[in-house]
Amino acid sequence: MGKKSDIFALYLFVASLMAGAFIYGVFAYKNELFPVPQVKRIINSLVDIQEATGTRLPWYHKKTTRTTKVTVNDDELTTSGLIAISTISADNEMIVQVIDRSANIIHEWKIDWFQIWPNPDHLPENVRPQSRPGTHIHGMVLLDNGDLVFNFEGLGLVRLNICGEVVWRLPYRTHHSIHLDESGNFWVAGQITYTEPLTRLPNYKPPFEEFTILEVSPNGQIITEISVSELIQENGLSGLLYLSTRVDDATLVSGDTLHLNDVETFPSSLASGVFKRGDIMISLRNINTIIVFDKEDRKIKFQSTGNFLRQHDPDFVDGNTISLFDNNNLYPQSDRGNSRIVRLSAEHGGRVNTVYSGTVDQPFYSSKMGKHQLFSNGNILITESMAGRAFEINRKGNVVWEYFNLVDDGLLAYLSEAQSLPVNFNKEFFDNNAKRICQSP
Repeated sequence: MGKKSDIFALYLFVASLMAGAFIYGVFAYKNELFPVPQVKRIINSLVDIQEATGTRLPWYHKKTTRTTKVTVNDDELTTSGLIAISTISADNEMIVQVIDRSANIIHEWKIDWFQIWPNPDHLPENVRPQSRPGTHIHGMVLLDNGDLVFNFEGLGLVRLNICGEVVWRLPYRTHHSIHLDESGNFWVAGQITYTEPLTRLPNYKPPFEEFTILEVSPNGQIITEISVSELIQENGLSGLLYLSTRVDDATLVSGDTLHLNDVETFPSSLASGVFKRGDIMISLRNINTIIVFDKEDRKIKFQSTGNFLRQHDPDFVDGNTISLFDNNNLYPQSDRGNSRIVRLSAEHGGRVNTVYSGTVDQPFYSSKMGKHQLFSNGNILITESMAGRAFEINRKGNVVWEYFNLVDDGLLAYLSEAQSLPVNFNKEFFDNNAKRICQSP
């Protein structure tokens, strides 16, 4: 009897230890207690070693059997203009290239975070890049004089001239898209990481991200800064701030609750409707929401939630219509997981109409990122970011141009963005400006 009771006590003791370890593990994971941060650092270090030694490809590269960059190029049906792309080279270097429709390089910026921003004092230690590429370019605008404005994703906004020389840097954690408005100002998403609680955000558990809407002048000065959470609270929509809660008896949330990924303004070139000149549109990916509000009184005049899944790049089509890239992040390469280009009607309660979606024969899917550009002839240029593919479709949905971002033999790289440039940005423009500026004494 004594031996049986001893064995039972031993089993009970071991079970108690296991249960205690499990409970502590869950608690430690949620609260970033020992050994969770240490384990994460070890895992990240192992991944870095694998990538450095070539035994594992980084997220932005993948192997491919493709050998041709341009597979479709119908000159009669495509729109005119060169294409600007942003990506990461085979040598882990951030690059922006201007290419023609045959993938010939017309101009190129090679961008090194460590040269451009050697002392990033505005960044917390834990987000400062340690090795190349360090980050990636996400959002870019080419200006009339050939200057390039872009985001180091989550790290800062930069303006370079056509020679790659720094014009200015904005030490603010900007990210995702950049929108150039009619007055020449830039609209961009920003973020602030809070490690202490904020009274105005009850049940937001640090660390968490606060997202901001920034209007930046051509010389890199912040003109307007709007807190997204304050905007939502002012409009009586505080529930949107807590959609990621998972506990029945609490609304505790943390981390990247909203994920602002686009800011755009309504231009005077479009006829007004529900939307009017100066209205601001934002995209909140992690709550599957698009919001349009009046800049002056900050009243939300349109909101659509749940009609798309982890969307990117909403654009105004007219005063009543929005077009967007619906990642539809479910199951890759299946009927349920194809990404879509959709249009929302503000006149009809946000009704959704699918403009383009992938098929079995012509798959279209990007689990994250993604852009699209509308043309006056009805064509759409689509950036399928994670597939390293850009393609243009006509009104009928036929592919009239297709590009695969091959950066080396057997190596395909992601595409942050493919952007068609106005026709005045031709080869002569880049050659003449580069010669005039870069070779001047």
